[in-house]
This record gives sequence, C-alpha cells and structure tokens, in this order.
Amino acid sequence: MRVLVTGATGYVGSHLVPALLAQGYKVRCLVRNKGKLRPFAWASQVEMVEGDVENAEAVRAALKGVSAAFYLVHSLSAKDFERRDALIAEEFGQIARQQRIRQIVYLSGLGDERENLSRHLRSRQETGRRLRVGGVPVLEFRSALVIGSGSLSFEMVRYLTERLPVMICPRWVRTQLQPIAISDVIAYLTAALKLPPTDEIVEIGSPDVADYLAMMRYYAELRRLRRFMIVVPVFTPELASYWVGLVTPLPASVARPLIEGLRNDLLVLRHEPALRLFPEIRPMSWRRAMLRAIKGYGLEGNADGFWQTVGGDWERVGMRWEQGRIVEIRKRSVAADAATVFSVISRLGGETGWLYADSLWQLRGMLDALIGGVGIRRGRPERPLKVGDIVDFWRVEAIEPTKLLRLKAEMRLPGEAWLQFRLIPKGDKESVLVQAAVFEPRGMLGLFYWYALLPLHALIFSGLCNAIAERAEGLKGRKNLMRART
Repeated sequence: MRVLVTGATGYVGSHLVPALLAQGYKVRCLVRNKGKLRPFAWASQVEMVEGDVENAEAVRAALKGVSAAFYLVHSLSAKDFERRDALIAEEFGQIARQQRIRQIVYLSGLGDERENLSRHLRSRQETGRRLRVGGVPVLEFRSALVIGSGSLSFEMVRYLTERLPVMICPRWVRTQLQPIAISDVIAYLTAALKLPPTDEIVEIGSPDVADYLAMMRYYAELRRLRRFMIVVPVFTPELASYWVGLVTPLPASVARPLIEGLRNDLLVLRHEPALRLFPEIRPMSWRRAMLRAIKGYGLEGNADGFWQTVGGDWERVGMRWEQGRIVEIRKRSVAADAATVFSVISRLGGETGWLYADSLWQLRGMLDALIGGVGIRRGRPERPLKVGDIVDFWRVEAIEPTKLLRLKAEMRLPGEAWLQFRLIPKGDKESVLVQAAVFEPRGMLGLFYWYALLPLHALIFSGLCNAIAERAEGLKGRKNLMRART
C-alpha cells in the first residue's frame, strides 16, 4: 500500500514515516522543500513531492495513486491560522475524493466541544470537519500533549524546569490533561491503516490524569533538581508566552497557542471508540512516558533515540539546541579517504594524546581526579576500539569503522557530554569530517558551565578538528609517496 504523509518533517511526521517504512508501506511525502528531508536517515526510502498543502496542483500530484493520506499539518504561528487551516483542509478533502483516496488519517486535539475552547483547539477540531467535506472517511485521533524528546509541549516542560529554580506559575499549570507518549501516538496512526475505511473521532491519552505542575515536579524529581513553584492567578497567556520565549529556545509565537489551549481540560471523555477499534493498544502512563523521553528512548525502546530523531543532521555547522541538549557542529573537508581519517580518530587518547592542546586535556583530567572523578590516566586499549572501551575519561558509546565514533564523557560534569566524529566519503581521495560536541546541562549550573567554558571549548575542539584533518592528510601523503617509490 502506498500512503501519503503531510508534515513529514514535523515531530509526529518524522517519527511516523520510519514506522510506516518498517511495516512495509510505500511512503510518499509532500514537503515545501525536499532539502528539509535530506537529514533524515529514511529520506532515500521515500517518494518526495515538492510543494505546499496550499497548492492544489502539488496536493493533487501527491495524492495520485495513494490509498491513504496522513494529515499532520497546522499553522501555529500564522495570525489567521483558523481561516487558513480550514480552507486548506477543505480543499485537501475535495482533492482526496477526486483522487479516490480510501482513508484520511488526521491528528487533532482533545477538548470538549461544548466548552469555550481556545482558538488553537477550536481550529484543530474544525480542520477535521473540513476534511470530511469531500466525503472521504476521516479517522480523526484527538490527543492532548504528546510526550517525547523533541515535542514542543514536552520541550516547554523540560526547559522551564531545567532553567528556573523558582517558578511563578500561571493558573493553567493546574489544568487537567491526559498526555500520551509519542510511541503510543505512532502505534495508533499505523494501526489505522489496518482498518477498513472508517469515519470516526477517536480520543487517545494516557490512562492516568496529570497537570503541568505535576509534570514539572516529576521532571525535576527524575533530573534530581530542587524546584520551587508558586501558582498565581495573574499571568495572562500572552505574558506567559513571552516569558517562555525569554527563558527557553521556543519562540513566543509558537508557545502562545499552546499555552492558550491549556485553559481547557484536555481529557479523554469517550473511551469506547479507541477500545473498540484498537483493543491491542494500551497507552503507557504519563510518568513512564516522561521517563522514556528524558532518557532519550526511541520508538523501538532503545536509548539511542536522540541520535536517530535529530535526523542525522550533523552537517549543519554552528551551535543550536536539540531536545534539551546543546549541539555544536564543526565540519572540515579532508584531502584523505574516510578510512585514513578514521584511523586517526580511532587512535585518539592514551599514548597518542589528543593532537591539539594536549596539555589542556591533561589538565582537565587532573582537575577531574582532584574532585573524585576518573581523571585521564585510564588510557585506552591498543587493539581496535569497540563499544564499551575506555578512552581516557571517555567511553565508546557507538562505533562504525570508517564512518562514526561517538564517545561519552565519564568525567564529573553538571550534565552529560558526548564527542562524536562522523565521516562522509567524497570519492576515493577526499572525505568530510563532521565533529559534534553535545552537552545536556543539568539545571542552571550546567548552563553556566557550558557558557563559561565556551571560548576554551571553541579553541580546543576547532584545533582538534583541524589537527585530525592535517594528520590524516599527512598519512595519506606518506602512503602515496611510498606507493610511488614502489
């Protein structure tokens, strides 16, 4: 079966596509810019149609020959998002009928229609109604906050709790809701394709009820952070969104509709449709979902989720926030093949040292030992590295010969740190070295540590990247000279 996914570069869409591929579906993605799909590991396995959902011709081309379509788009930041989303959804539904689509699957938002819903929630539910205008069956899932590393709602909880030891909280932190794990959302969405054409609203959520205050407290408990939260009645959604924009990486324009939606309880009121249509799916508790999100679990239950869901976008040079972690990327073209460069990388540490400013690495190890850490004297094995090996104050977390080496820091830190090297072959004689320094700060101390050492890290890591390239080019030159002499 061939299916269309709109919003494939979004949080839910980027998790849905690999799940569909793993189940044997042929996937087509409608995207504004094909380049935005390139960082994802699954990009080469999908069909791409470039265009906007507002462009009828692009939608028609994307829907041609597919059996079902996932509608995962909405306009959070546009000023006229209600009118815009309604018109786009209605046209999409009509074109779907013309193209003989059997099923539209839409992810909407929970909220009692009898209440005075926020503009955002009202728009989400109106979109479902407009999709049905064309007559194609629409299976509309309604959920509250989706818990997973990278979800906007979860990231708001993460950043506020990490960065504010004392929080003045608005009343909406006591709004009741039933959040749902991203893995459960994906389970429902993929299971929808196994049903006959179905036109129904299905409310989904965790079996237990939470509120933002409980979620922030539980997050703080899991991260071993002491947080004091004071609830006050005089915090408007607009003021709260500006505050979120100030203290987190999330823009206020995105935070505001999310916050406005929290004036309404977001509870599963009708359990029967989910139990009847999907008896095999039992959503996990929100506490378990939060634990998995904090530990970076992927959909398959492994703790490598962050490195997968960032999309492998390790070529975007610079520093940015990704899922609660600071990611700093450096890139260098090397006049040597990937195997030669990897041979240099895989010999770092121990007797070889760190190629650049080695005395500073030694000093860092000495300071770590003084405060009870592992120090740098552990060395490294002389044989080829494997997962679990010690490299001074690092440990090998992942290794793919000639492609990737990821080290996790074991020195004492106010957070967790990784150093990753990825190699991109450019023919037999050249390659690109992509170096990523990743840090997950724990609270304000972690943030202070990172930014206080940023100038020193910039010097050391830039020097290391260049030194690896120069050493590899030197090795390649000597190999070529020896080959010429023979």
